[in-house]
Parts: sequence; structure tokens; C-alpha cells
Amino acid sequence: MSEPLLEPEQWYATLPTAFVSACLLLTDADGRVLVVKPNYRPYWMIPGGVIEPGELPEECAAREIGEELGLEARAGELLVVHWSPPVDDRPRVMVNFLFDGGTVADPGGIRLQEDELDEAAFLSWEEASARLAFHTAPRLSAARRARETGRTVYLSGW
Repeated sequence: MSEPLLEPEQWYATLPTAFVSACLLLTDADGRVLVVKPNYRPYWMIPGGVIEPGELPEECAAREIGEELGLEARAGELLVVHWSPPVDDRPRVMVNFLFDGGTVADPGGIRLQEDELDEAAFLSWEEASARLAFHTAPRLSAARRARETGRTVYLSGW
């Protein structure tokens, strides 16, 4: 005899959960990458954040850039999709969408959201990658490859 079927809300409650986030790859006129140093992490990050209920990934990326950096931005081509298992203090899977945000025309217009960010800097691809956490650094080289080839890169794991 089979088990009775669960009601939809009961069934959904049994499924694993994941964090979903979206970021923008922003560069300056010299081709350097914008990274930010949050005050709640020991490492630097690609600017972006967690998707809110009902929000599309590209909407999240643009919203976060506005909130955290005071820049008006638009999510362009999808560069990287990254599935990452639980790590460190994050007990869930994370799926990250990294979009091309293009070139920041006026880097002097950056205004940090001080309750979240300590710094923002345009760095060489190599230096930016070195400042990122080990589990997010692969996104940067994948994004560079995606920009060069015009093809979205899928990453899984670290």
C-alpha cells in the first residue's frame, strides 16, 4: 500500500532550500573590476545580493548596485551561473547569477552604503580574484571568459 499524497504546502516544506543571489560585473574604462569589501565578511565580493521574493535575478542585481553603490545600473548579458554547495557559515546551497554590468562611466559617483560596505575598489582581474573568497573567486575568471567568448559559463562546486 502506498503512502497518501501530501498536500502541496506539506510537500514543498520537505524540499531542500537554497539561497539565490545575483551580481553585476562592473569594470572601469581601464578594464579593472569593481569589488566591494562588506563589513560583515572577512573577504571582498562581487557587488550584488540575495534575490527578494518575486524578484527576477536581473532586477536584484540592478537593485543591489543602486542600494549598495548609489549607481544606476542595468543587468546585461548573463555571464555565469554558479551552483555552490554549503560552505563555512552558509548552511545551504547557493545559486548565483552573474550579469555583465558594463563599464562604470563615472567611478567618482560611487556612494557606499556604509551600514554594509567598508570599501569599493577597481582592481586588476588577478588582484580582484585574490581578494575574493575561495568559493566565489572562480566566478571572476568564468565571467572574463564569458565576456570574451559571448557564451554563458556554468560553474558547480567551488
